[in-house]
Amino acid sequence: MIEIPAGEIALRDEGTRTDWRVGVGAFRLAPCPVTRDLYAAVVGGVLGSAGVGGTREVDGASAGVAGAAGAAGAVGTAGVAGAAGAVGGPGVAHEADTEDAAGPRTPVTEVSWLDAVRFCNLLSRAEGLQPCYSGGDDPDALDVACDWDAGGYRLPSEAEWEYACRAGSSGVRYGELDDIGWHRANSGDGARDVATRAPNAWGLYDTIGNVWEWCWDVYDPAVYGPYRVFRGGGWNDHPRGCRASCRRKSHPTLRVDDLGFRLARSL
Repeated sequence: MIEIPAGEIALRDEGTRTDWRVGVGAFRLAPCPVTRDLYAAVVGGVLGSAGVGGTREVDGASAGVAGAAGAAGAVGTAGVAGAAGAVGGPGVAHEADTEDAAGPRTPVTEVSWLDAVRFCNLLSRAEGLQPCYSGGDDPDALDVACDWDAGGYRLPSEAEWEYACRAGSSGVRYGELDDIGWHRANSGDGARDVATRAPNAWGLYDTIGNVWEWCWDVYDPAVYGPYRVFRGGGWNDHPRGCRASCRRKSHPTLRVDDLGFRLARSL
């Protein structure tokens, strides 16, 4: 994983025309979204529905998961050696033949926010790390708590995500869209292999385009209740959606063909 230095980010909600600044502590972020092969290797049919803090999803499977995750290579620190196999999961796309065309190195899609946090706990336990999440019995996920001091895998906060995506840049995006991301005009109507566009200055791939990425945050509880934030734009989006500042949201149980996630860890 890539170490992201501490700093500060200015966030903006264009709907309410509100700006706010957030301090960001140093943390680690995976160079790519979770790939189909990593997701399949880690989950392998053992992801349970007994919340995110229990052990049902891990019982009897940790050793196999650890070995499979190692074989997938996926969250390693060796740049994109892991990135080649660092994202995974079944995807159902807009066209009937896109799922069949999606390979193991494409980002996992059709994963809900709850699926993502359960995956984080499962991978954490498999690697002997302290899981970050507890709760998860509420269908709206409002009971899910995050221990930010735990050493396991987690979703990035919205501020962490945008700060890392920008990597010190201040423009709409950190490079020319066709060079850095897969979007509606160049994706061929489906998610593409990770790390096949240019990275940002900190070595992160696919933060713009390819798939949207779930973040930890609730979007606006007073207006949208439990809806969670996702960022970055996807393969089916026009350029306006593929911007570092673009914010979208949905219910934490949403599963859709252009939405995945990326792993973070606290330092």
